[in-house]
Amino acid sequence: MTTKDIKLGCQTFTWEMLGKGFTGGPDDLLSAISKGGYSGIEITDKMIGHYGDDPAGFASALENHGLTLVAFACAAPSGYTEAAEIENDVARTRRWIDFAAQFPGAVVSMGSATVMSPGARADKYKVAAEVYNKAGAAAASAGVTLAVHPSSHRDTLLFDRADYDAIFALLDPTLVGWVPDTGHILRSRMDILDTLATYRDRIRYLHLKDVDANGDWAMLGEGVCDTKAVVDAVRAGSHFNGWLIVEEESETAGRDPAAAVKTNRDTMRRYGF
Repeated sequence: MTTKDIKLGCQTFTWEMLGKGFTGGPDDLLSAISKGGYSGIEITDKMIGHYGDDPAGFASALENHGLTLVAFACAAPSGYTEAAEIENDVARTRRWIDFAAQFPGAVVSMGSATVMSPGARADKYKVAAEVYNKAGAAAASAGVTLAVHPSSHRDTLLFDRADYDAIFALLDPTLVGWVPDTGHILRSRMDILDTLATYRDRIRYLHLKDVDANGDWAMLGEGVCDTKAVVDAVRAGSHFNGWLIVEEESETAGRDPAAAVKTNRDTMRRYGF
């Protein structure tokens, strides 16, 4: 895969993290991301808004803005770790699988398993893996690719390399892929290139963001992430689809998300993408 085969998309969490500070809707996101110079979008279940029940309308809006739906990211109140919620979690995910099926090539990204109640960590891995595998089977039946997105946020079950090794040992790689996130991997102090190399054939696409030496969010190119080395590493994966999804969680983005993601797109151009 060459540089020209790499495509750039933007994740809507940059706006979602504002909470009530964001008063717009999905059309505002599409406009900002398109004007920022991206060709794709990853939108979340919290930001899809009225389009959640109108995939045809969303397809039309994407076309009007020159964007491709790269991925649809979803989560669940259970954190995917509550045994009593397994079937509900799979059903919740199936809704978004059916939505994504209307967009050729779109990946369903399931959020990081999260500890929501007391209990043995090993048991929570097993519950999360059952949810992910069952959702992966449902996605495969619908012709949709499904992947897991670990994070470093509070109470995540998928924080460090030991956690990654534990969950990946329980996942069916033919049904469930991986969305590595450079920021979350670096925040957990993992060897990022070794982690990417070890599990490269599970990679479906990449979340790209940066942190400083203390693990605090930084604008892309202003932290410790070796972007070019990371992109070279994911290119080697047999299932990598060519999409880099740029996401921004820094204080700079908190002040002006649209300007921040545009700056990151300019940074990627300087890297040759």
